[in-house]
Amino acid sequence: MQDVLNIRNYFPGLSQKVHGKPLVYFDNAATTHRLQSVIDAYSDLIISSNGNVHRSPHYLGQMATKSFENTRDKVQEFIHAKHRHEIIFTRGTTEAINLVAFSYGETFINEGDEIIVSEMEHHSNIVPWQMMCERKGAILKVIPFDDEGNLLLDEYDSLLTERTKLVAVTAISNVLGTINPIEKIIEKAHRKGAHVLIDGAQAIVHKKINIQEINCDFFAFSAHKMYGPTGVGVLYGKEDLLEQMQPYQGGGEMISEVTFKETTYGNLPTKFEAGTPDFTSVASFSKAIDFINSIDLSACISHENKLLRYAEEKLKNIEGIMFYGTSANKASLLSFTIEGMHPFDTATLIDKLGFAIRTGRMCADPIMDHYGVQSMMRISFAPYNTFEEIDQFYVALLRIREMFS
Repeated sequence: MQDVLNIRNYFPGLSQKVHGKPLVYFDNAATTHRLQSVIDAYSDLIISSNGNVHRSPHYLGQMATKSFENTRDKVQEFIHAKHRHEIIFTRGTTEAINLVAFSYGETFINEGDEIIVSEMEHHSNIVPWQMMCERKGAILKVIPFDDEGNLLLDEYDSLLTERTKLVAVTAISNVLGTINPIEKIIEKAHRKGAHVLIDGAQAIVHKKINIQEINCDFFAFSAHKMYGPTGVGVLYGKEDLLEQMQPYQGGGEMISEVTFKETTYGNLPTKFEAGTPDFTSVASFSKAIDFINSIDLSACISHENKLLRYAEEKLKNIEGIMFYGTSANKASLLSFTIEGMHPFDTATLIDKLGFAIRTGRMCADPIMDHYGVQSMMRISFAPYNTFEEIDQFYVALLRIREMFS
């Protein structure tokens, strides 16, 4: 993509050196780098709009509230939600899923009801449902995947029953890169009368999201996966479901009236936004949305996919390498092991050469168990990555391989 160098100029962190080496950042599936516009907006808001959002009637408070709610409008437009009050701000995808697991669970789940997740889920889309099942006496079922990393939809069909209340799946696996057929999964669940939550953390910048077309009931994602600040997440939920669900937390802002006899709760979205939010980060998040809207997302996705194919062709020449997640329909990340090279040791050594990659169990123990490995290495791409960086990474891996031999 000819605009890669131009795009890199928007990200000041990419120009730094680590251990005296130019940074090559291949850990985008964990968190993307921050835009200069996000950094500038955050700094400006701390100075110019440091007033408590929704509460303070003075000028600074009004400006903070205006900026905060402006981001809600931008998120609604970005994912094509029907109503702005269907957008709930959280601390991240994890909290958004936990919110649904608790509030939806308290409202809709009874003993013997069934929840379905997939074998390729991040822990954040497994553990909250296990906790809810333990609390409510519900049953957790799991959609398996094949060795290429494709969900077995025939198995999914057999798991769906009249007792299925909710299906929670990732749109894109953070380990395998598999792009799941979420529209088909949602349609099948809805036919059984079940609701669907989509973990969109990896998908939010790797495919175009239109909530109306997807027709999921809940969708969760994080700002830091899309060049924005950490500590900000979004939960989209359909209005009728959110209206019926009990609040996740109690405190300020989420109430209508409080007496010692009883408390009545506020309207959406404030019912699920207890306490003072990180309003400065939420407001600066709008600049990340502006950036994504300003670029050709289809061209960026195409560039990332070319990087992925190039990396696969390059790295497969390394003796003993094994790739995990080889679906024909996958996003721009590559997980692998190399025989005789421990992932943690390799990542530690390659860090000294300026490369930032992910290693470990990727918060996905069931995937590691599926392949019978203790850990993996992962590289993941963004529009600001280049083919030259992949060449450099390949050479660095060969150098480290010599050290292990």
